Amino acid sequence: MAGVWVYAETADGGPKPITLELLTKARALGEPTAIALGPGASKAAPALGEYGAKKVYAHQDPAFIELLASPAVDLLARLIEKEQPDLVLFGMTYEGRDVAARLSARLGTALIANATDVTKKDGGWAVVSPVFGGSLLVTTVPRAKPPTLVLIRPKAVTAGPAAGAGAPQVETLSDPVDSSKPAARVLRREKEKASGPRLEDAKVIVSGGRGLGAPENFKMLDELAAELDAAVGASRAVVDAGWKPYAFQIGQTGKTVKPSVYIALGISGAMQHTVGMKGARTIIAINKDPEAPIFKMADLGVVGDVHKIVPQLIQEVRSRKGK
Repeated sequence: MAGVWVYAETADGGPKPITLELLTKARALGEPTAIALGPGASKAAPALGEYGAKKVYAHQDPAFIELLASPAVDLLARLIEKEQPDLVLFGMTYEGRDVAARLSARLGTALIANATDVTKKDGGWAVVSPVFGGSLLVTTVPRAKPPTLVLIRPKAVTAGPAAGAGAPQVETLSDPVDSSKPAARVLRREKEKASGPRLEDAKVIVSGGRGLGAPENFKMLDELAAELDAAVGASRAVVDAGWKPYAFQIGQTGKTVKPSVYIALGISGAMQHTVGMKGARTIIAINKDPEAPIFKMADLGVVGDVHKIVPQLIQEVRSRKGK
């Protein structure tokens, strides 16, 4: 059976959502092994096993979170040389991209980024990646020496626990971490305060574009989101204009979301944006331009002025809630 490894990003002693998505994909391809690094890595092992990891390598040295990428690459390179896996999956995150790119250069092997699927093909792998803003899908069959390294987009796989999963075999590593090399260091970590659900996890998202006209008009989106228990997102044009921080950006160079309902307000529907939200179950668009591309993918489209429609929508929701 193919050896499929997952670079398991963790936080607060548990796996991040992207890690569970990768394990769900990995167990369809072979026997998953997870590599968890940093303080609390061992605590994540039960959850990793629940999602299919048969074995977990855990190393709890603080250097893995204090130094960017280098210690993780050193350890992965040693483990790969020893165990010879066929495939290593990373999440398309800041950490995943940094570690995977450096590891690819270190090993001289193939790295395929921005993937949405991986399947078996002719004893190797076929990796599907969207291009041109998601308008085309390209399938790559790497011929480089194993292991193949693949960066998978968040939300490309729906995470689910493995049937009949048991406790994984945990191997706690204690290799000395070389912190003497010149390296970028993390000086401080800050958690962004949020009053509602996280954008990546929200079941309902209210998202705004340049059609809102001005940054202060996002206040009505905040009001609507509060009534719907939704998260607020934004297009790249809004972020580039400085109306909202980058953390709000949805799209090819922002976050990928997959809510039950996506409400696009004043968003034209450029491919750069839609590639990050087209997985929504229901898409509702309000735009005054009847030719806006967003209407081609919307389940419900309303041609009109968001400044008139959204306040009425807020009032109607409050009325139905008895406010």
